[in-house]
Amino acid sequence: MPIRKQKEVDPERQLMIKTKACQRLIKEVKYYEKEVQENEAKLAQMKQDGKDPYDIKKFQEVLGESHMMIPNSQKRMKDALEDLLQYCGQFDKQHESEWYGQAKELLDAQSMQLEDGAIESTDVSDLKDGEAF
Repeated sequence: MPIRKQKEVDPERQLMIKTKACQRLIKEVKYYEKEVQENEAKLAQMKQDGKDPYDIKKFQEVLGESHMMIPNSQKRMKDALEDLLQYCGQFDKQHESEWYGQAKELLDAQSMQLEDGAIESTDVSDLKDGEAF
């Protein structure tokens, strides 16, 4: 079997991939936050209308799953933004391209996410073994 040659990694292509990944993850976080708001409103309406308790309970589970996805998505977004920031740091100042400009704009717009770590962690130290929060 012939051995494949390793292709050289095109830095511009890597920059494009990392930028698009960040854009996708930012949209994903916004989508999950919007979904939680919509589901909370729908749950309140279900309770107000006196819907079947089983349906309400199941919808609360759906809402709980949506709540769990937000921190996960925020962490992946923050990791991708930090990776992009680090990758952009490898380029010299003269390297101006379409994707470098887009990456810088994206990083500038999301700088608060990187600075304060906008992800809140849940303190579970006071939970007993096997207890859910």
